[in-house]
Amino acid sequence: MVDCRSLIEFCRAFEQHRNMEANTQASSGQNRHKKGKSLNLLSHPFCELSPFAAIDILILFLVLGALGVLTVPYLKFICRESSYLLVAALVFIGELVYNAPVAYVAGLVVIVSAITAWEWAGYQARKCGNPYCKGLKKAIEFDIQLESEECVKYLPPLPEDLFGTRPLELGQDHKELEAELKKMAPPNGRTVLIFRLRCGCPAGRMEVWGPKKVRRIKK
Repeated sequence: MVDCRSLIEFCRAFEQHRNMEANTQASSGQNRHKKGKSLNLLSHPFCELSPFAAIDILILFLVLGALGVLTVPYLKFICRESSYLLVAALVFIGELVYNAPVAYVAGLVVIVSAITAWEWAGYQARKCGNPYCKGLKKAIEFDIQLESEECVKYLPPLPEDLFGTRPLELGQDHKELEAELKKMAPPNGRTVLIFRLRCGCPAGRMEVWGPKKVRRIKK
């Protein structure tokens, strides 16, 4: 069972964002004739408070300077003590390696080999059996592709077994999800929803066609 609630919310948010962009582009043409009025911003009363803004900036610089004077000695002290500790740690490690180089190298090889074996085992466990599986830890749950009419026309047909034969159960949200995907689809195009496993391999595909618009033939 696939949980489609988050997907439906994403589709609604995307549709609202696209509508807002369309409204903004439509209203941009109407607002161009108001540029002359917007150039009179200098006559706004807030411009009269510019001396106070300069005073605020001067106070800000004074505060930053005072903080710098107070913190620079502490930063120098921390850097000096840290350098002493770093030198002592390097000397200690050098003595260990000099006294027992074989044991040090063997321990390092064992640690690197254990980490490599652990990562390889986890990678193999995440793979789903697909020879082209990437074995991701947590891939995105779905991909949404908006294909226009020209894109659909020139796309090659996909094999039927590309996304597996296991049917996906969408539950009661199937109709609502299909309606939201139809709103996103371009005219004479389609919205393609690809569900993915945790490893990144596709698990199923859902195609929803957009509204059909008949082209008018010019006489």
